[in-house]
Order: sequence, then structure tokens, then C-alpha cells
Amino acid sequence: MIDSVELVVAALGAGAAVGARETASTAVEDAYASVKTLALRTLRRGESVPPAVVEAVESDAITHVDIDTDGGVAQRRELETALIAADAGADEELVAAALKVLELTDAAQAGRYRVLLHGNKGVQVGDHNTQTNNFS
Repeated sequence: MIDSVELVVAALGAGAAVGARETASTAVEDAYASVKTLALRTLRRGESVPPAVVEAVESDAITHVDIDTDGGVAQRRELETALIAADAGADEELVAAALKVLELTDAAQAGRYRVLLHGNKGVQVGDHNTQTNNFS
């Protein structure tokens, strides 16, 4: 299941990729600026966040990762670790901003990142998962 921090990292990567294009809409640019500002605020309040992580976010260097290659994976893991340490997953404003970026940058899958489950068993959300259920 994609958690809040993974969502923020994905939004930073998607926003940087789309924002670099001349065709990016104002809505995408504004949403990305918001998630970037909130992520930087969160990182700066975290303890022992590597300066390289903050620099990567500031310079729009977080890339969209292609699962078939290793491009940017280590950098995204460092960012994810720093965001977890800074408790970014609990920042509702940051998570909401990340959702907005993902919805705007991936219109074909606009509802993909919003999943509401209540009292379910054996549910799996996300891509490339493996699950074994043994219900009694």
C-alpha cells in the first residue's frame, strides 16, 4: 500500500518532471510549488536531514523513477527516509498537496491515489504487490 510519505515523494518527482516542461499548466505549477514548499518546511524541522536531500528538493532534482531502471531510486529512498524522520506522513496539509499534484499530473489515474477502506480483509492497494491470505 502506498503510504503518505511515498505519496509525497511521488508527487515531488511527478511535479518536477511535469514542471520542467513548457506545457505545464498553472494549476500543476501552483500545486507543485505548494507541495515543494511544504516538504521543505517539513524537512527543515526534521533533525539530522542530510543537506543533499534538501538541496535535491530545492533544485527539483527528485526524478520520476522508472521501475525497469535504477534511475533516482537511491535519491528517492534518502528523501523518503528523511521525510519519515521528520514525521511528514502526519502532515495532513502536505499529504493533501501531494495528492493534488498526483491527480493533476496523472489525469488518466486521477482517483488511483485515493482509497477508502472500512472493515475489509485481504485488500491490496498498489502496483506490483504479492499477497497470500489465510482466513479462518
